[in-house]
Formats: sequence, structure tokens, C-alpha cells
Amino acid sequence: MLENFKQSAIGKLLLSIIIVWVILAIIFGFTDLAISKVVVDENSLWGIIGREYGEAPGYGLIAIALSALIGSYNDNLGKQKNPAYVIIAIGVILVVLGIIFNFQALVIDGASVFICVLIFLVITFNKDWKNYRKISAVVIILAVINPLLFVQITKILTGRIRFNNLAPSFTDYTAWFLPPGPFSGGDSFPSGHTGISFMFLPLLILLKERKLKDPIRILITFLILGWAIFVGLSRVIIGDHFASDVLFSAGMASVITILLYEKIYVKKE
Repeated sequence: MLENFKQSAIGKLLLSIIIVWVILAIIFGFTDLAISKVVVDENSLWGIIGREYGEAPGYGLIAIALSALIGSYNDNLGKQKNPAYVIIAIGVILVVLGIIFNFQALVIDGASVFICVLIFLVITFNKDWKNYRKISAVVIILAVINPLLFVQITKILTGRIRFNNLAPSFTDYTAWFLPPGPFSGGDSFPSGHTGISFMFLPLLILLKERKLKDPIRILITFLILGWAIFVGLSRVIIGDHFASDVLFSAGMASVITILLYEKIYVKKE
């Protein structure tokens, strides 16, 4: 069975991603600091947009997936939507709290949650959410494994200092494979924004029945990958992360998505 997977198109794709990941990890391990010195611009509009809004769409997608996944286990079409009402209310509460405490990130993320879920609810109100159970499961599992567990735990364990927080002499810089360790005060490695922006990768699964030259498939693929890459690169441009920080979040998201697709879709079929 393992040999068949290696020979399959999905197995070859996974192997290709891992090879590219390893090669870039080696390269960035020795060039991270040099890259950041050249490209970082703390006043970059690109970087500011990525910093302020890079996570919001991903949170919106996670909220949609959570609503659909929980609701799909109810046979009553009307009651399927109850989780969405709850999550919309939570999003509104977050916005209100953000306004009260002048916390812009809370306003943006809360607005994304309730707006995205509301739009999904309106569009699919008369549809059976059981049809979205598998893709919702992939999104939620990816969210738990990558942004929540891998990114946050690795940040704590490595303690890598962000480029913007380095001393003027850069003497406290560390390569990704030689992190200073816990309690060093750093949280650069890996990139949380990148992990959230790559949450849209599972949506490519929904395009698998369309032909490669299908305009809709091309457009959606471009938007999904384009957004993820935009946010990832913006984190380097603004100086909040090194190239390897972005690489590991993106690589992990890609590998997990492929494995979940093979487990949940391919084996089922």
C-alpha cells in the first residue's frame, strides 16, 4: 500500500514538496539574515497589510468550517445552522470588545469571523451541510495541527528572536536549526500569519474534478496560492519573520493538507 502511494500522483507531489522544503531549509539556514538585511522595510505597505489583515480571512474560513462540521451532524436542515448563529454572535462580541478596548486586531478578526460565516450561511441556507463535512474536517484538523499546535509549540521551544528585535550588531541572531531555546523571549520561528494564510490550501481539493485548464480552477488556484504567498512574503518584508520561519509554516501546511486529502478523500473513494 505504501509503495502504491509513493507511485501515485499525490505521493509524487508530496515527495516533491518535501524535497523542495529540505533544499530551501538548507539554503535559508545560511542566508536568512542576509535576505532580511536586503529586503526588510518596516514602512512597507505590503508588509503592513500582511501584518494587519493577513490572518483575518483564515480565521473566517476556520469559523465557517467549524460551523459546517458541527452542524452537519444534525439531520434537521434548520438546526444544522445553529452553530453558525453562535459563531456569528461570538464574532460580533469580539468586534465590540475590540472597539471597547481599542484593540484593532480583535475588531478585524472578529469582523472576519461573523461576516464570513454570515455569507456562508446565506448562500447555503437551504443546503444540507453534510455535503461539506469532509472538507470542513480537513480545514479544522489542519488548523489544529499546524497554526495551533506546530506553530505555537515550536515558537515556545525555539525562542528565535525576530529580525526587528535583533540587536544593531545582529549578534543575537540564530539560524533556525540552532535556536536559543525556551524563555529567550523570541517567538519568530515559525510564522503564525503564514500558517493561517495557508489554511485555504484544502479548498484546492474542491477543484479536483475540474480540468487543469478550466478558467475557474485556474482563477481560484491563483487566488488561494497568491494570498498565501502574499502574506508569507509580507512577513519577511516587514521584518517580523525570516524566510525560514515562513518556509516551515508553509511546508507543514502543504504536507498536512496532502496527507489529509489522501486519508479522508482518496481512501474513502
